[in-house]
Amino acid sequence: MKKKTYIQSLLIIIPLLVGMGYLVTTQYRDWSTNNQQGKETFTLHTAREVHAEGKSMTSTANIAAIGDILIHNTVYNDAKTGQTYDFSPMFAPVKEMLSEPDFLIANQESTPGGTEIGLSSYPLFNSPKEIVKELQDAGVDAVTTANNHSLDQGVEGLMSAIDYYEKIAMPYVGAFKSPEDQEKIRTFNVNGIKFALLSYTYGTNGIPVPEGKEYLVNLLDEKKMIAEIKKARQMDIDMVIMSLHWGNEYQRFPTEEQQRLAKVLTESGADIIFGHHPHVLQPLQTYKTSDGREAVVVYSLGNFLSGQKDDYKDIGGMAEIQVLLDRSPAGSVITYPSITFHPTYVGERNYKNYRIYPLDFAQKNGMITYTEDEMVSHMMNGVSQ
Repeated sequence: MKKKTYIQSLLIIIPLLVGMGYLVTTQYRDWSTNNQQGKETFTLHTAREVHAEGKSMTSTANIAAIGDILIHNTVYNDAKTGQTYDFSPMFAPVKEMLSEPDFLIANQESTPGGTEIGLSSYPLFNSPKEIVKELQDAGVDAVTTANNHSLDQGVEGLMSAIDYYEKIAMPYVGAFKSPEDQEKIRTFNVNGIKFALLSYTYGTNGIPVPEGKEYLVNLLDEKKMIAEIKKARQMDIDMVIMSLHWGNEYQRFPTEEQQRLAKVLTESGADIIFGHHPHVLQPLQTYKTSDGREAVVVYSLGNFLSGQKDDYKDIGGMAEIQVLLDRSPAGSVITYPSITFHPTYVGERNYKNYRIYPLDFAQKNGMITYTEDEMVSHMMNGVSQ
């Protein structure tokens, strides 16, 4: 019985061994033949040519700006808490509003040189640095710094402020620490829309810019502004936004010179201009440039936070512009489907408890008689087209 089982096993195993030997021999022969002929084997893939058609893409971003941050002594004294300054209660009523835009710009008018060089008010301002941190916490993405108070504390004050901007990573433009800093155009990418931000002022209250340090602050110079707009346009951007310190203080409508310069700059490539300095609201105006672009100019955004009051000086607001960018094989087109203005009011009681309120809230609570509709109408319909 055992012998029979043994023979059956051999009958199964022997054919398997023969088959395996044949396979090994065949593979070795093929390998040897290929090596002798200097051939290599490849797995080939068929290439397929694909024709990609041009695509159209749409991007949107809400870009906004608020007016002057001008910290008088009554304001910073109200913010004082021990050895530091807390401005957060002042911004609390509008913090939700400020958080809504995709990108928010503020005009930091009083130089935040800090307590180390001594705080001061009008006419030579020096503000606590904490105001900048509060702006950042409230939603501000960049500050413009070219204004008539840029040199109130000289080079020392300006350098101290810039050191702090850089310390907390707050982008700034308009006043600079070096020629290289001035030459660097600030660009931003918001929801795929890329823009340059430029800032200029009409002057520095008679304080001369130190000789050899002209880089400290950008002064209104038509040729220089046009040149910088063109320089920015050569970069990989979609639009140019400008902040201009111009016009007459406390005048509620733009001067002829403001309107002339706005037309020159928009024709030269500026897409949006946010204006400051009058300390009161001045209307916005839309332009159609000769090359077919649309442009928006907000002549003055008033005071957003200051110690000034009455005669419209305690009314400011946020201008919010919806930017629509259509890209296609034919080119890119910028339009503005929505332009809105949100008026605000700076309330206080005996120079204490400063708060920035939505104007509608302030009016309904008896703080001011002007209505939101009046201020929105002034901003949206105040300049003939």
